[in-house]
Amino acid sequence: MTVRHERISVATTRREETVDITARVKAAVTRAKIGDGIVTVTVAHTTAAVFVNENADPDVQKDLLTSLERAVPRDAKYAHAEGNGPAHVKAVLIGNSVSLSVREGAVDLGTWQGIYFAELDGPRERNATITVIGD
Repeated sequence: MTVRHERISVATTRREETVDITARVKAAVTRAKIGDGIVTVTVAHTTAAVFVNENADPDVQKDLLTSLERAVPRDAKYAHAEGNGPAHVKAVLIGNSVSLSVREGAVDLGTWQGIYFAELDGPRERNATITVIGD
């Protein structure tokens, strides 16, 4: 069994945005040289997240961010003193990790799926860890 960890840096340019990291995750799986196993992407930030969603139409990402803003509005009253209370709530709703199957040396994504890093309190330089486990 092989276990390989890679840390990637994700530079964001807006307060809230999504960044497609699919190619970077696929490259990490290739470098791990496993046939079958799993890959997990973890974000170790409390105001950022990671998720899988459609990667064919960029409007899906816009809709996601717009819907999150409606559900967790920036102008609501939050007790958190730093002013980024909504980013913390949105990060909990999205989640800080995703795990995907690796089959025959490739990430097993659906035709229209991509892996996205969600910036919720940027712009910043962020990190994610890609862990590949398998044989």
